[in-house]
Amino acid sequence: MPTPYIAIISLHFTTERNLMSQRLNYPELSADLYSKYMNFNLFLKKNKTAKEFNDIVTIRASQLNGCAFCLDMHIKQAKITGERELRLHHIAIWHESPLFSEREKAALLWTETLTHLAAKGVSDQIYQQVQEVLPDKEISDLSFLIILINGWNRLGVAFQVEPGSADVIYGLNKAGLN
Repeated sequence: MPTPYIAIISLHFTTERNLMSQRLNYPELSADLYSKYMNFNLFLKKNKTAKEFNDIVTIRASQLNGCAFCLDMHIKQAKITGERELRLHHIAIWHESPLFSEREKAALLWTETLTHLAAKGVSDQIYQQVQEVLPDKEISDLSFLIILINGWNRLGVAFQVEPGSADVIYGLNKAGLN
C-alpha cells in the first residue's frame, strides 16, 4: 500500500500536461526510497537551524542547480511564510545585498560551497569564514539541509518535474504568484 506522501505526489505526475514533460514518476517507481527521503525532509523541517535558513538555502541551491520545480516551489513557500519580496529577489545577489544578516550570509556561502564543491573540496578559508559566524552544531545541521535540497534538485532536474505542477497539492496557490 502506498504511503500518503506517494499518493499525494503521484497525483501531480498523472495529469495529461505533466505526462508530456515529466520523464518518469520517481515517487512511484522508487516508493520506499522516496518515502524515506520525504521522512528525512519532514524531520529536518523541525530542526531549529533548518527552519531559520530554509527559505534562503533552498532557493539559492535551486538557483545554482537550475531546478525550476524546486525554485518555483520554494519561492512560493517563502512568500506564504512572510518572506519579504525584495529579499527573495536579492538571494541571487546576496554577496552585495544589505538585506541579509551575517548569519544568513554565512549560510548562503556554505550553501554555495556545498552545492558547487570545488575539485579540492571545501577550503579552510571558507570553512573558517563560516565558522566565525555559525557554531559547529549549526554548520552541521545546515549541511544536512543543503544535502537535502541538492538531492531534491537533482531529482527535479533529472526527471524534468514541471514547475507549479504541485501547487494545489502543497497549497502553494495561496502565494498568489500564478
